[in-house]
Amino acid sequence: MKNIVRILDIGVVTHNVKCFRFEKPANYQFIPGQATDVSINEPGLEDETRPFTFTSLPVQPYLEFTIKGYPDHHGITEKLHKLERGAELIIQDSWGAIEYKGPGCFIAGGAGITPFIAILRQLHANNELKGNTLIFSNDTAADIIYESELKEMLQDQAIFILTKEDREGYKSGYINEAYLKEQVADFTQHFYLCGPDAMIADLQKLLTNLGANPEVMVFEK
Repeated sequence: MKNIVRILDIGVVTHNVKCFRFEKPANYQFIPGQATDVSINEPGLEDETRPFTFTSLPVQPYLEFTIKGYPDHHGITEKLHKLERGAELIIQDSWGAIEYKGPGCFIAGGAGITPFIAILRQLHANNELKGNTLIFSNDTAADIIYESELKEMLQDQAIFILTKEDREGYKSGYINEAYLKEQVADFTQHFYLCGPDAMIADLQKLLTNLGANPEVMVFEK
């Protein structure tokens, strides 16, 4: 079902990520971790949809999306980043396979953190974050989305790894087998995965080889 909504507010998160708050249609529902298809309500763009994940909570009176811009792609994200308050968008019904199944390890790459934001915020609001860990990979520290909030929520259970920068206070390198052995004590727990397709495929193989059950890996299929 299509819903036309206006942009209520736009905030800057990082050098290339913005937070958009939209009007929330009456009775609109979603589960933390889910997404919807969004298009711009302008001639010629109404049917050009892209999936974005909700970073707001279901109880909040607005819909929030945290969106990375890709100016080199000249696509919808570039156009979204140029919009201002009051612009109209079209959103569809919610969908998605990522939802919380129980305590576990969240592994995200770059903008792949977005499905986990609402999940972690909901767990934090419910005082149910205990037993959950986040491993969050980015190119540089400047690319980390909601770093302060994630640190505040998860404390020392938020681990940040940088692939293109050596910086004090951060791990450097890639999430490979050796790194997973070092960071993960229990491979029987749930694993929540989101990031570039190649990263998710590699993680599935690595985790399976280390004893994780593919049935408890949660990712967008």
